[in-house]
Amino acid sequence: MKYFINDDFALSRSPEGPVASYIVPFAEWLGDRGYGLVSMRNQVLLAAGFSKWLGQKGIELSDISGDHPGRYLLDRAQRPKLGDTAALRHLLAFLRSQNAIAEEIEADHNPSPVEQHVQAYERYLHHARALSRQTIINYRPVVRDFLNFRFSDGEVSLAQLRAVDVTDFVRKRVSRLNMRRAKIMTTALRSFLSYVRYRGDITSDLAAAVPIVANWSLSSIPRAIGRDEVTHLLASIDRQTPIGCRDYAMILALARLGLRSSEVVTLELDDIDWVAGEIHVVGKNGQRNDLPLPADVGEAIADYLQKSRPRNASRRVFLRDKAPIRGFTGQCGLGSVIRRSLKRAGIDAPTKGTHQFRHGLASEMLRGGASLGEIGEVLGHRHVQTTAIYAKVNLSALRTLALPWPGEAQ
Repeated sequence: MKYFINDDFALSRSPEGPVASYIVPFAEWLGDRGYGLVSMRNQVLLAAGFSKWLGQKGIELSDISGDHPGRYLLDRAQRPKLGDTAALRHLLAFLRSQNAIAEEIEADHNPSPVEQHVQAYERYLHHARALSRQTIINYRPVVRDFLNFRFSDGEVSLAQLRAVDVTDFVRKRVSRLNMRRAKIMTTALRSFLSYVRYRGDITSDLAAAVPIVANWSLSSIPRAIGRDEVTHLLASIDRQTPIGCRDYAMILALARLGLRSSEVVTLELDDIDWVAGEIHVVGKNGQRNDLPLPADVGEAIADYLQKSRPRNASRRVFLRDKAPIRGFTGQCGLGSVIRRSLKRAGIDAPTKGTHQFRHGLASEMLRGGASLGEIGEVLGHRHVQTTAIYAKVNLSALRTLALPWPGEAQ
């Protein structure tokens, strides 16, 4: 007798085993996340087979662990297919969300002394400094490398750190790095040494011993996409498709508001005040910035929300177009949208990233007579030095800032 999962498909028989009662809710959970009928059917069939195997092995619901899916795939006669492991991972995630099985407990391990200090530093950056995940990811390998360099014999005693350890490490590493990575390395090292002093392990300011990477301040000119190119890019997007409608709204927000990619992908429904015509943006270090919502940006976002956004419980404004339907998990997704859109439009942009729109807006504002302070306020810069680099794109305006030479020529 058939066992109906929903109106579209059924199993040939009722499911068996400890997960049997969760099969239909699992199918609904997959549907809510945007999985298509074929994918949903395959995952449900696999879940039913897994449940039957658990029953045959005498494994109770409360005893299910992350090891069981792999054992099941090896035990069954059918050869595993691409996607089977992910499907069973989805099932376990669903069961945990229903409190049907315990959260996966990480295997007990003994981190090395170096790793213990790296983890403690990570917690400090996250909880005490509220730094972004990307910053922590950039700093972590530098600190691990430095501690391994100094304490390669195993035991770590931060009180033994000396200035010569710092300079030797930088001198031996910096020659292998480009300018950007070298600056990240020295910044991370200063941060860690300040943390060590904050902990009380050292009393001297070893952060001051970190050599400065030679660099001309503000040496480069921001690479900005031109206004005509932005117009062409937006016009090339097919707004009649759900993906095009979304991409148009995201790119327009980048171009008109100068938002960072992280600010676009993390934008939530509650961040838009439709009555006041404002958009609330959470920038770096949790800094909140309230910006006027231009009419064209508001219309593009509203068009996406009303016509193209998948029905989903997520509060994120912009959602992925592929299952699982959810907000973008990082900035890479928006970067892919930009690269794909530029290629389709045949635009040879100065870069392939999202920051070119931010630079483009700043350059246009400067040419229109906006002050560096006004530009910095729109871009969410905390210090005018950050905005000063944009002065270089407008030489005529820059000349007006030049001070007369002291004294007069005789």
